[in-house]
Amino acid sequence: MRGRDKLMEEVDGQPLLRRQVLRARATGAPVIVTLPPQPHLRYDAIADLDVKSVPVPDAATGMSASLRTGLAALPPEAQAVMMLLADMPDITTDDMNIALQAVDLKSYNLIWRAVTSAGKPGHPVIFHRHLFPELAALTGDQGGGSVAQAHAGATSFIPLPDARARMDLDTPEDWARWRASRNAT
Repeated sequence: MRGRDKLMEEVDGQPLLRRQVLRARATGAPVIVTLPPQPHLRYDAIADLDVKSVPVPDAATGMSASLRTGLAALPPEAQAVMMLLADMPDITTDDMNIALQAVDLKSYNLIWRAVTSAGKPGHPVIFHRHLFPELAALTGDQGGGSVAQAHAGATSFIPLPDARARMDLDTPEDWARWRASRNAT
């Protein structure tokens, strides 16, 4: 992002992080947000929301640090966890609810994963508690993708419209294209 914080980019009159956290809160599920160490503007963006903000002291070591920190913040009775990346602005509350409703803890499945209309895997991803140790063992700049691949046979795929399950914004050019596509509709 050339020095800009993509999660603080304005969308619909508010920082993207706040917008996505509000969407997650609207599901009724408890929300844990992993954040860089304070002071950081991201805390201000969600300070008044009913969420658990968890600082990731070693955030610079990669995505796995946020994953481990978020998992450690779960209540001990948590049966599953939904992983949602805040830089995916097309994911809606309805999409999250569709994913949550697909979870059947009595099934053989250990993962419930959103896919695009073309069947390409994306987010959100829900992991059964049996996979928490594998997720917690990840290192470096990797998310749960390797765990998802290792358990592809125990995954239920949940189709979402268009490419919402994969649309993420990582560069200024991504943002410009996305904003242009929104203005065109």
